[in-house]
Amino acid sequence: MTTRAVCQVLQRRFLSAAAATRPSAAELQGRRNAVFSREQARQRALYPRIEKIEVSLQGPGLDATVLVMNRGMSTPLSCARHLTEHHVNNSVLALVDGEVCPLHQPLTRSCTLTLLTFKDSDPTLANQAYWRSCAALLGQVLETAFKDDFAVELLDTPDVPVTSGAFCCDVALDPRLDSWTPSEESLWSLTRGAQQLIHQDLAWEPLEVEPSVALEVFSESRCKQEAVEQKAVQSPNGKVTLYRCGDHVLLSGGPLVARTGLCSQYEVTAVHVLGPGPWGLRRRVQGLSLPLQLQAHHTVWRKLRQRAEKLVEVASPEAPPPPPASAPPPASQ
Repeated sequence: MTTRAVCQVLQRRFLSAAAATRPSAAELQGRRNAVFSREQARQRALYPRIEKIEVSLQGPGLDATVLVMNRGMSTPLSCARHLTEHHVNNSVLALVDGEVCPLHQPLTRSCTLTLLTFKDSDPTLANQAYWRSCAALLGQVLETAFKDDFAVELLDTPDVPVTSGAFCCDVALDPRLDSWTPSEESLWSLTRGAQQLIHQDLAWEPLEVEPSVALEVFSESRCKQEAVEQKAVQSPNGKVTLYRCGDHVLLSGGPLVARTGLCSQYEVTAVHVLGPGPWGLRRRVQGLSLPLQLQAHHTVWRKLRQRAEKLVEVASPEAPPPPPASAPPPASQ
């Protein structure tokens, strides 16, 4: 047996042993939820007294509207509830002093506030957050789709543009599933799982935390711990953002929309094998969705779905440029 074959056998045995000792999905969710709730309570306790802030609303028909809200407690969604049902149902994200902010993020200072929707003249930010949220929803479904029979490691949710045709989530399944090829029924089962979460209209709760908290949340996953360390380095303030959706806690590289109920048409379209990796066989699961406010005729949807079945290529990070060559020594006289 060649050295490479031996290494593959040992890797499979190691991963199988790790899967056998891995906590159940319910246990993982319980532990992660407990850390999330503890940190959320700690942050809320930083504002023991009710202090008022002024929120100046911007947008069509809202200029010169000022709301008096509670510092550290009120959120952009709280502000929307002081307006109309239309603002509550259609708001996706917010701009707080020009910075993108999730609707459930507590406001900590007096600020200007703009509520973003999918039907704005420039919906780019809303669309990006929606695509990212659909990928997060797919990851949540995948993590519990195989019950406790097979281990599932969520590797990454590549932040691809809407123009790519599909959102995606990279995953490594139990090595016993290396030869598994999902059927149409399997894809439909994943779709049903996502649709159930959509019907529950669950909030995506954001929580910005120190890396040490995120590492504790994902203490059972070295893969996610590496992702935490990487995002912390990339973050301007050294912190990372967690989200909780129901019982599922995830790490996100950007803002998510307010709730799962903003999704409407949603379908898991393909599973592509990318090849072996450090965590096992890497697969890219892809899907297609449209928000509640934007519907497509079934003929248009069929064409979009055909495109979403094709592998989404994700560009690898560019290698840093080589260091400049040192200046040549001066010529001898």
